[in-house]
Amino acid sequence: MMVNTDFEVVSDPRVKEVFQAYPVFVQAKMYDLRALVLEAAGEIPGLARIEETLKWGEPSYLTKQGSTLRMDWKAKNPHHYAMYFKCTSKLVPTFRLAFEGLFSFEGNRAILFSLEDEIPAQELRQCIKAALTYHRVKHLPLLGMG
Repeated sequence: MMVNTDFEVVSDPRVKEVFQAYPVFVQAKMYDLRALVLEAAGEIPGLARIEETLKWGEPSYLTKQGSTLRMDWKAKNPHHYAMYFKCTSKLVPTFRLAFEGLFSFEGNRAILFSLEDEIPAQELRQCIKAALTYHRVKHLPLLGMG
């Protein structure tokens, strides 16, 4: 996969504070998810910019052609962390079809990860790219992942 090194990451400094505030046992997992988002963004041809900001107090990623992607860990569910997608989009229902049995889902809004599990990075990168380019791919079968 060719990497686009010309895209710009515009990061709100408050995002760093949120990452640093996560408990030590989940911090590395959250940084790994962030790295996957930025790696996936770098693989999208023509992507000029990704914005890293906070939405609902959660690290969030936005592109001009995409749907907002968020991630978080919550103390009320301490053994899991998640990547959130717009629940009215086709994203999570499509991920269920494309990767049946590979991911755990929360309704039509999230992919859940257990702290103990290894993340299927290649497949998750496909989900991230679909979210970051959603308005370009929403008309394609399986959002162009198939």
